[in-house]
Amino acid sequence: MTERIATRLYLADRLAAGAAVALDAAQTHRLRHVLRLAPGAAVAAFNEAAGEWLCRLAEPARGRASLAVERCLRAPQPEADLWLLFAPIRRFRLDWLVEKATELGVAALLPVRTARTQPERLNRERLRALAIAAAEQCERLSVPQIREPAPLEQLIAQWPASRRLVLCDETGGGTPIAAALAGVAPGAPAAVLVGPEGGFTERELDALGKLPIVNRVGLGPRVLRAETAALAVLAVFQAIAGDGRGVRPR
Repeated sequence: MTERIATRLYLADRLAAGAAVALDAAQTHRLRHVLRLAPGAAVAAFNEAAGEWLCRLAEPARGRASLAVERCLRAPQPEADLWLLFAPIRRFRLDWLVEKATELGVAALLPVRTARTQPERLNRERLRALAIAAAEQCERLSVPQIREPAPLEQLIAQWPASRRLVLCDETGGGTPIAAALAGVAPGAPAAVLVGPEGGFTERELDALGKLPIVNRVGLGPRVLRAETAALAVLAVFQAIAGDGRGVRPR
């Protein structure tokens, strides 16, 4: 019979058989007081470098719990090299976007300031906490990077020539997304760009169109909110050119 694992924790520490990993106050509270786990309970700890490991909750010392690392459950494995570039939106919708983008396998989240971006203050620590919680829930082995906000002009100027850019074009001038992605090589570096609620300016669209590898895509006949458009294109991209054809490990 397969042992029941109570929960998963993202730990940046080195994970190896026989190691003891101290937990912080928040992790201790979650395991001991929210989940009410007793010493000896099975917990899966993971990170992108070490993979996923079976651990045991140890007796707390000085109010802090720790995990005793036993054996590897999943070795590190490559994940989709997919970025999401987005104009910041209102907080509760942004939280939802970060959570769902993490579940869909995004490797990095890049806030972009465009001409029509509404000024929103970003708390990167809070967004990272949301991404960690989503990664723990969805059983991925990594947590997406949360990059510093940057102007669109700067990103265009520094854009790597080898990374395909999928531009969500709300003007109706884009190719239907399934057709646009049909010839994309699976696993190649890529990024999805979603504009602000007011859309991109013509000047911005012209500048983006000059990038060497850009696909302007349409998402159907309806006008979608920014967060809806982002998740729609991420899901289609992963299904056609990403890791959506993979199988969930047992």
